[in-house]
Amino acid sequence: MAKFELKLPKMGESVAEATITSWLKNVGDTIEADEAVLEIATDKVDSEVPSEVDGILTEILYNVDDVVKVGQVIAIIETDANVAQTPISPAESVTSAPVDETPEVAHVAQTVEDAKIAVAAPVASSEDRFYSPLVKNIARQEGISQSELDSISGTGKDGRVTKNDILEYLESKKSAPVSTPQTSAPQASTPQSPTPEPVKENIATEPAKQEPAPAQPTQEKTPEKPKKAPVVASNGDEIIELTRMGKLIAHHMVESVKTSAHVQSFIEADVTNIWNWRNKVKNDFAKREGENLTFTPIFMEAVAKALRDFPMMNISLQDDKIIKKKHINIGMAAALPDGNLIVPVIKDADQLNLIGMTKRVNDLANRARLNQLKPDDIQGGTYTVTNVGTFGSIMGTPIINQPQVGILALGAIRKVPAVVESPDGDFIGIRYRMFLSHSYDHRVVNGALGGQFVKAVKDYLEGWDMNREI
Repeated sequence: MAKFELKLPKMGESVAEATITSWLKNVGDTIEADEAVLEIATDKVDSEVPSEVDGILTEILYNVDDVVKVGQVIAIIETDANVAQTPISPAESVTSAPVDETPEVAHVAQTVEDAKIAVAAPVASSEDRFYSPLVKNIARQEGISQSELDSISGTGKDGRVTKNDILEYLESKKSAPVSTPQTSAPQASTPQSPTPEPVKENIATEPAKQEPAPAQPTQEKTPEKPKKAPVVASNGDEIIELTRMGKLIAHHMVESVKTSAHVQSFIEADVTNIWNWRNKVKNDFAKREGENLTFTPIFMEAVAKALRDFPMMNISLQDDKIIKKKHINIGMAAALPDGNLIVPVIKDADQLNLIGMTKRVNDLANRARLNQLKPDDIQGGTYTVTNVGTFGSIMGTPIINQPQVGILALGAIRKVPAVVESPDGDFIGIRYRMFLSHSYDHRVVNGALGGQFVKAVKDYLEGWDMNREI
């Protein structure tokens, strides 16, 4: 038997550490390759850490709630010697061969043995390249070595190798048809394990130091105490503790309101052309691209164009300095199964055509619902869009996602009677219309810029070409 060190994997350029939220395996449990061993959390994303090998968990080096740095060993897995000790010297193989074997037979036996070892050898992510459990599983089943996998050009985010990339590589080698191991993909849902840490800060320590003075500070620091009063009084009430993510979101929202001077501009857009155009092309698009064409990528494209027209909306404020962002990275607020919200980011949104935008939006939305987002997926946003119309709201006043300076809420699309202007005069017609609600930071964005920006989004939507082809 040999020992394999399970390390905290690299999860993104800006992520240096993570908190262990729960161990899914105990010491002595048998683990299969790609099976989740523990759950970790960064600022917003809960992730699973899978094992790279088959074996038995023999040591757990960190407890729940411990903060671990990327690259640190978090557990020891005892593996078969075949898996752990891939290098076998040719000399050993030759000497262990039966005496009466000819050199040709010994050579063939060695070649077969080497092939078996190559198939069994696990491939692993490195600091430079991250491989999903599905990609690693395909590589292991098809006998792709670490060096081969590292040589594959990835088309995924940040150059990551996707399932399609590795399947295309196998086809290019003219190998046997690949049976995609979809059943061994990582679990779709990440169980939410609330972190019970109701910390009572500075309430016990400060009053003990002085007699008269602590009275006022103590009362100022305990406005949250009344929240616990109904627990004692009411009958039949259900007490639900905030999840770790819920606490982080609550803190983030309060800090945003404290930081930015929120102000809103509202405008109504006629999206009749978009409505009719989408109905005309969506079925053919789904057949050709294998993707559903929703309204979201269309709206994202319009926002990206408006941000390019008004770069001072694509900024952040740090102390007394404005940071003008080079990249247009649009955050897309998405609902999670537990009711919380998360904001995956479409990187370089202005560089994508509508097909690319649709695929990116659908991918992020699907992985958000399955709790499969990576920390890098929610980093680096420069502006945010939230679709309150999904829940039937016609408009909203969203809170800015710090350190950005603007956020756009998309209201529900409604069929309403409206005045329609034409060369032959005005008339009343049935139109599809929606409200756009723009919240922005009045410290650095004045009403003119805030209004012009949302008006530009409206103009792009209303100017949609009914004959556009994709």
